[in-house]
Parts: sequence; structure tokens; C-alpha cells
Amino acid sequence: MAIQWFPGHMHLTRKAIGERIKEIDVVIEMLDARLPGSSANPMLAELIKGKPALKILSKQDLADPERTALWLAHYNALPGVRAIGLDTSMTQPAKALIDACHQLAPHRGGMVKPMRVLICGIPNVGKSTLINTLKGKRATKTGDEAGVTKQEMRIALADDFYLYDTPGVLWPRIIVEQSGYNLAASGAIGVNAFDEEVVALELLNYLITQYPQALSERYKLTDVASHTDETLLEAIARVRGAMQSGGRVNTTKAAHIVIHDFRSGALGRVTIETPTQFAQWLAEGKKADAERTVRKEAIEKTKKSSRK
Repeated sequence: MAIQWFPGHMHLTRKAIGERIKEIDVVIEMLDARLPGSSANPMLAELIKGKPALKILSKQDLADPERTALWLAHYNALPGVRAIGLDTSMTQPAKALIDACHQLAPHRGGMVKPMRVLICGIPNVGKSTLINTLKGKRATKTGDEAGVTKQEMRIALADDFYLYDTPGVLWPRIIVEQSGYNLAASGAIGVNAFDEEVVALELLNYLITQYPQALSERYKLTDVASHTDETLLEAIARVRGAMQSGGRVNTTKAAHIVIHDFRSGALGRVTIETPTQFAQWLAEGKKADAERTVRKEAIEKTKKSSRK
């Protein structure tokens, strides 16, 4: 099942970023530290046209610290890129952000050449919460729902530092199947665009091999490794009382519980992809997409031939 979600306002955001980028010095992309690769927007790479980039791994307090270190090293090894981790416990996020931007664009600063920064990211990645923290007040609307911000805003973090906030935006087509599941699990995709039970099964399938102890501790199960994703979801349903009449398990309710536990951090600090894993998924996704294009072109060619 391929998950896709690209509401109409995201088309407008894409256009707005393309126009604004001409006068921007640094682009900040906020990533979810639990799924940095899947939450990085490939469409943005085309739009920023080689501008210096600061990758912020948000919600790092919910992510596996060892894997966060791997992702920070991965991004910091890229040319023209800096990466830092942030979470709600940081006391001076504005200073960390401003310092990182000045390292990327040292020629900007002062009233004559103020720093102009564009901040963007997928929906529900914590961008609005960060901006409110930076400003020390509710500068933007926040909510635990994909797509809360709907229009661009300019915010002055200092007399010579302007931050342009944009609505959360995904990309027209997600070619990495696992990314679709991960984005849905994180809350970046609207609830009507996916089946919670399917997403919960994919999440459990990953956690069984990567974080069995977290599952065992959360759901008081001692034999996690012996389960498939389906039998584990049923076991969780029984443990958490997600039952229907006649003693049947309510897997729909259990799936909601699993996804909520992941999003809230109740499962512990987990990261559902590593740089190596994501690179493999991306390679497979690109291969499948290329094969899809070939098939589509062959079908179009056959249609044209039949019309002659």
C-alpha cells in the first residue's frame, strides 16, 4: 500500500518557497529525529538550488540518542550542510539556531546585510512550537495535527535576523514505501490518508527486530521476538483491553494505541530508521520508480500505436 498526501495548500507552499528562495541566505529544514530520512523533503533539494542548509533534528528527546548521533554525523558530512538536534528542553534554541546559520553564511549579518532565513519542514514536525519558543510567545498556531500552518510568516529573531516560516509541506509522490508508513506513524500525514491498522503493523514489524525490549516493557510481554506483527498486535489488544463482544480482539483500537504510544514517547526513545537503512530503502524506491516509468511509457506507446 502506497501512502500519499498532498493537499491543495501544499501546491501553493511549493510555489511560495520557489519565489522566496531567491532572497534567502540559509534554508532551515526541520526533520523528525525519529525518522530523519523519511521526513527530509526531496522536493526541497530542487527548490533551494544549492543554498546553505541547516538540518534541525526536532523531537530528539523522543529519539534513540545513538541513532541521532549517526544522523547528525551523516548530515554534517555533507557539503554546505550543518545539522543540530533540538528538543523542548533546550534553554537557548535561538542562540544555537542563529550561531549555526552564521557559520553557514558568515558574510551575512548587521543592519546592512541582515540574515534572511527560510524555515520549512513536513507537517507536524514541531516547527511552530520551535518558533513560539524562539519568540517567547505564541507567534504561530500549533497543534498535534498535520497541516496547521497555512501561510508564510516573517519573524524577527534579532534586529538583523529574519526568519520566514512556511506551512508544512510534503511532496507530490512518496517513492519510498517505508517512508510513507513512517510519516503516517509520526503524524505527518492526515488521518484520512492511511489505514491505522496497516501502519501499526508496519511499525510493529520494525520494532520487533529493532526494539523488542521497548515493546516488552510497554506491553508487559515476555516473548516479543516470537511474534509476527499481526500476532503481536492481537497480544497488545488483549493486554490493553481492546476487546469486542464474544472475546474477539479489536485490532483497530489496538493499532490506535500503538501509534499513540509511539508518537507520545510512551514506547521509549526509538528511531525507526538509520542512515544505512534509509539509503537502502531509497535505492529500492528509485529502482521501483524507474521501472514504473518504463512500464507507463510502454503502455502509452502501445496506446498510440493502436490508434494508428
